[in-house]
Amino acid sequence: MTTMRQPAKAQDQNGTKTRRRTATGRNEGENAVLSRLPGAILRAMLVVLLIVTPSVMLPMTFADSHLTVTLIALFAALFTLVEYTSASPSVVEFRSAPPFNRVRYAALFITVFMLSVLLTHENSGDTFSRFFYLIGERVGSSIDFPYSPVRLFLLMMPADTSPGTLAAMRTAAGLSYLISLISIAVFVVMLRMRRWPKRNGSFNVWVNLPRFDPTAGGDVVARLNRDSSVNLILGFLLPFLIPAIIKIVFLFGGNFTLDDPQTLIWAVTAWAFLPASLLMRGVALSRVAQLIYQQRKKAYAQALAEGALPA
Repeated sequence: MTTMRQPAKAQDQNGTKTRRRTATGRNEGENAVLSRLPGAILRAMLVVLLIVTPSVMLPMTFADSHLTVTLIALFAALFTLVEYTSASPSVVEFRSAPPFNRVRYAALFITVFMLSVLLTHENSGDTFSRFFYLIGERVGSSIDFPYSPVRLFLLMMPADTSPGTLAAMRTAAGLSYLISLISIAVFVVMLRMRRWPKRNGSFNVWVNLPRFDPTAGGDVVARLNRDSSVNLILGFLLPFLIPAIIKIVFLFGGNFTLDDPQTLIWAVTAWAFLPASLLMRGVALSRVAQLIYQQRKKAYAQALAEGALPA
């Protein structure tokens, strides 16, 4: 008996069904981008606020400084908008794994804002700026001992640096170093309290670690632990290495001055924030490696219990 072949549906014959699936996937992708857009716009505005804070609170030394700050702020805002609306970022790490970037931004903004308030003390002399000035002065003086990061930061400057600039550098360095230490402590405590990254559910390595390739070879856990150790070591050594590198630049004829308040703010912020950021990244990578290792053990034990693996 011959079985008659059923005629294909009209949708299958003309390809409408396939196109409908493609259109549905495209709409889902567009909806995902639109759902991320408000958060990306908010983050871009916060980045602009961070960059323009010193120029708003302090007087400009150069005539074209406003234009330079505006261009940098617009570029940073556009970069942030693209990174947080795309399906997967290209540079920003831990995009979908708070509080890593939130703590780093908070530490960076607080440092820039407090240093801006600190340097307005000479012009305004109000109680608010004097409060931060006294804190920075006390902390800077207490950790300004031989071979300390603050002492090395001061020794990197040329011999003809004015005493006023050195005093401002010591106070700013002490305040920024204190903020960086507090931010690291807060970050570690938040990771433990929130059981990060377990509490966030599944950890997407492709989204949260865009520069890490799991298929590059070698054990993923070992590579993450190695990267974590490198970041922790660099984070500990950078406060000592940065002044040494700048001192070498001076010896070979380089020119660098911190007489401008805004230059002083960004130089001191970079000196304190970069090591703290590397230490946070090292701790985060170590936690991710622990998560993957525990998931491996759990999967192996489950497979062994089900008899899928030899005992």
